[in-house]
Amino acid sequence: MEQQDFETLVKALCEKTSLPEALEVLKACDDAEVAEAASSMTGQFSLAETESGVNRVYHVFTELNDEGKEEEYVEHVMNVGDDVIVFVAWFFYTQFEIKNRDTYAAAGRTYKQPKRS
Repeated sequence: MEQQDFETLVKALCEKTSLPEALEVLKACDDAEVAEAASSMTGQFSLAETESGVNRVYHVFTELNDEGKEEEYVEHVMNVGDDVIVFVAWFFYTQFEIKNRDTYAAAGRTYKQPKRS
């Protein structure tokens, strides 16, 4: 994908208000690799509330472990109410190893590294 096409896609995704809407746009993308990656994630997101009352979105997937058995993994993607750029950056990093700061830059935004607690 050309840089200009990437920037156009990221900006279009940032106009969406939720992860499901952004995922639908990604699934309909003209770039076959992006569309395939997005389609493969359908149904792999889960919502859970933390003890502090924060609703978090998780990516739930299975992979073979060292013993050859399927093991379920859960990865925090974003919190409900976060700007959709958080999901967009996560998607492009996990699927295509595009750094978060590069995705934010394509959207015309500045990436701020999350503080560690």
